[in-house]
Amino acid sequence: MPTGADPEFLLLLYDVARQMRTRADQRARARGMTRAQWVILVHLERQPGLSQNELAAIVEVEPITIGRLVDRLEARGLVERRSDPRDRRVWRLQLLPAATPILREIKKYRAELHELMTAGLDPATLRVMADGLLRMKANLAASPSPAGGGSAAGDSELPGWGDSASPLPGSRLATLADLPPPGGGERTRHARRTPIKRTARNG
Repeated sequence: MPTGADPEFLLLLYDVARQMRTRADQRARARGMTRAQWVILVHLERQPGLSQNELAAIVEVEPITIGRLVDRLEARGLVERRSDPRDRRVWRLQLLPAATPILREIKKYRAELHELMTAGLDPATLRVMADGLLRMKANLAASPSPAGGGSAAGDSELPGWGDSASPLPGSRLATLADLPPPGGGERTRHARRTPIKRTARNG
């Protein structure tokens, strides 16, 4: 089994994430959507009323990328922009009823993926793996980011949900499985929403 000093370990991590992205791509495309759109819907289910800028900060991409995704979701009747009563320059994003069956499908997919990936692994092993991955994630988060800032990923890369050659996990758009479970997880650090002024519908 690879050790922490084995460069193959990083390749293994990448390969697992790549296969997850590929499967998610296929599942979303079969429904006429993209993984990026799926991730946006899930985040809005967890935190209704996010602005585009707030959503971009959570998933760590440029606001213009979120804007394009929201345009497409809005055109499909899944999301709508509503003006913030406290600041008319800010648009809040809300799910529409048509998004409900898609969210149900996403939940079903995540359960199937979890079952597939953890087959043959006992609960104790899974706990050790989860603890190790959380430590790795914390280590990366504590380290200064390389020059260049956030991602400028396009629609296909968004939830780490687009191109199967998208970057290593780290972006909030990396995989559906990266999303926290309902009612818990890391979303608490994004829970406080401060109205963000916007221009050109990027709010």
